[in-house]
Amino acid sequence: MKSKSFNFKKWAKSRAGQQVFICIGFMIIPLLLLFLFTYFPFAEMIKFSFYKMKYTTPIDRREFVGWDNYLDVFRRNDCFGALKLSLFYMVGALVQLVLALYLATILSFKVKGGNLFKGLMFFPYLISGIAIGFIFKFFFTRGFVFDTILQWCGFQLENLPYWLKDQSVNNWSLTATSVWRYTGQNMVLFIGAMMSVDSELYEAASLDGANKWEQFKHIILPSIKTIITLNVILSITGSLSAFEAPFVITTGANGTGTYFVIMNKIAHTSQKVGLASAMSVVLLMIIFICTILQNVFFKYVFRDAASEDESYKAKKARLKAEKQVIKQIKKQEKMKKGAAK
Repeated sequence: MKSKSFNFKKWAKSRAGQQVFICIGFMIIPLLLLFLFTYFPFAEMIKFSFYKMKYTTPIDRREFVGWDNYLDVFRRNDCFGALKLSLFYMVGALVQLVLALYLATILSFKVKGGNLFKGLMFFPYLISGIAIGFIFKFFFTRGFVFDTILQWCGFQLENLPYWLKDQSVNNWSLTATSVWRYTGQNMVLFIGAMMSVDSELYEAASLDGANKWEQFKHIILPSIKTIITLNVILSITGSLSAFEAPFVITTGANGTGTYFVIMNKIAHTSQKVGLASAMSVVLLMIIFICTILQNVFFKYVFRDAASEDESYKAKKARLKAEKQVIKQIKKQEKMKKGAAK
């Protein structure tokens, strides 16, 4: 039998062909925009990281320096050393996650005024980061809002530190602004995950005599493990790329210049485009490594919840018992063979 030849025109006019063309048509523009504004600039940034150049340097005058820019990132104290400040924001991120998880657990149950409190807590996340920076710039300024509140509580102004100048407290002050802004966002994400937990589980646990802490530990926590992992990853990566608060409030002065603030100065003030591009690539690799390590860590932490039939400890004990039974059977077989001889 002769095979029928493929007729492209007939296929193009058919329903299947029209569906394919419509899908391709809707995909072309988003993919084109994604390539032009994401992948192409990223590829150019990687290329620039191997050159010594400014924005205005002609293409034929760019000096190829190889890996020197990457080495300078680790040699210069103002570059790689600025990553140390990310530790302040990481501590703040952990505080905000614990606080958000605590508030979300309370608000997931019926509480009077819970919806109003959720809205008030989520509102700071809706405000622009630049506006928040200006708010807290005046909030922490000497003799202004925060100092006035502390004086009402009995503190003397002379005994209070300069919240934005004193290097022993200024980074903690900036970290507090991030905690204030993002706690509500994390809380809402946690509440959304907790609402998906079957209420019958709480009722069954209550009948078995489980208190609120035991319900949180054995029901809520394993059920929202995906959201916890997501929030921790977003918080840690956000800590590594903190920019708005130190840039707007202190402009990176008095030891508050984070990695992003220093990179911005090198790129736009010093016009060292190659070095700034290398700093971006290094930060990307650090975030990528941190994400992998966090995923591995949470797979270990939530290994009990990841098992559908039995917990990790029960499975481990069962396998150990099976091995012992196999060993006993082998010993008995050897003893029978020895007795037969």
